[in-house]
Order: sequence, then structure tokens, then C-alpha cells
Amino acid sequence: MDRQELTDLTRGQPFVVERVRLTDSGVAVEGQFEPPQLAQPGIDDQVFVAAFLRSHGSIKEMERIFGVSYPTIKSRLKRIAEHLDFVDTDPAPTGAADVVDTGSDAGRSAPRRRLPSWRSPGDPAVGDGTPSPS
Repeated sequence: MDRQELTDLTRGQPFVVERVRLTDSGVAVEGQFEPPQLAQPGIDDQVFVAAFLRSHGSIKEMERIFGVSYPTIKSRLKRIAEHLDFVDTDPAPTGAADVVDTGSDAGRSAPRRRLPSWRSPGDPAVGDGTPSPS
């Protein structure tokens, strides 16, 4: 069954995949799996997202491909994005050492940012007054 047939069959209703088989090895896994988020929108929205990615996010190129205006492209992207859950790739800080004060602006505290996730938990935070290791 191809993607279009599945989309026609489900008519946009939620569904669960219960068996996945790797074609090269024949290994099958059974359980309940939700399809990936980008497989859940209708086929028209999937084509739109694929075109957006292939155009490297160029709204001008999307205008040319679909023959519609900038606001129409932006509106459709916003509508699609509202249905996607975004993964937090840099979770909230877990302790004071995970946060760095980035300075102040006219007496107001500037936003605090998360240190890169590759920093080891035992490493001192930059700018926290802790001497760097010798």
C-alpha cells in the first residue's frame, strides 16, 4: 500500500501501525506504533512540506512552485506547524550550573540561556565565577 492509498483509506483519521517489517532482512516487529508526525498530515500538506524542504525554506521558491502569494505560503506553513509537536532538543536547565547569565541591558537582566547539551554535568558553568580547571 502506498502513501496515497493509506491517506485515502484513513481519510485523515488517527491510526496505529501494529506491525513493521524490514524488507531487506524480513525481521518484523509487532506492537503499537504511531506513524511519524510528518506522515500524519494529508497528502497535500505532505507534498507542501516536502517542497518547502527541497526549496531550502525559500518562500520565493514556494511562491513560484505553487503560484500563490507570500501570505498564502506563510499561512499554510503556520497551519501545518500548529498540528506538529516540536521536540525540545535543549531541555530546561536542571540546576543553577546549567544556566549562564548573559549580561544586563539598562539595568534589566538579559534572558538566560541553556548551555550546550554536550557540556558534562561536572564541568563548571562559564562565567559563574568558578575557576576553570588547570
